[in-house]
Amino acid sequence: MKFLWSVLVLSGVSLAAALTLPGLSDWALLAAPCLIASAWLLLRGRGGAPAIVVVDGSNVMHWGGGEPSLAPVRAVVASMKAGGFRPCVIFDANAGYRLEGRYRGDRALAGMLGLPERGVMVVPKGTPADPYILQTARNLGARVVSNDRYRDWAADYPEVQTGDLLVRGGYRDGELWLDEAGAKQRSGRC
Repeated sequence: MKFLWSVLVLSGVSLAAALTLPGLSDWALLAAPCLIASAWLLLRGRGGAPAIVVVDGSNVMHWGGGEPSLAPVRAVVASMKAGGFRPCVIFDANAGYRLEGRYRGDRALAGMLGLPERGVMVVPKGTPADPYILQTARNLGARVVSNDRYRDWAADYPEVQTGDLLVRGGYRDGELWLDEAGAKQRSGRC
């Protein structure tokens, strides 16, 4: 984003110089398209793309009480979409085993959630999902939907202690609830 702003400013200054200083008029042929393109990319990035929210699928699938289920994950995904977010769901490698007694990868779980495959990630076997979740949220400037407090990862991801990262939730009287204070939009892309 900073790069685009730099291109916009540099292009604007170059175009102004090309239009006012004799001998630099050829620069207008380069500066004008750069100015238009950078402005378009900045506007497109701000207005069009919904904010990302990272969903800890392995945590949320336990929100319904008893056995793990995709129903709570589907409900969170639907709620996030309705709120103008783009959900990115990350699961532990054993999620399929916990749900169906067999491995299920990105494509299978994405299909079950009604998301594009790029919106779901099953981490590699033997690797905890928590660092993937936290790093993805950090990289995208996104929030995380989970009741996990990620205490084991606080040294590497101090943002888990700020109260600004996590969106907590669950079920009350059979209805999904999400912490509204934590569900404020932030920018980012999955």
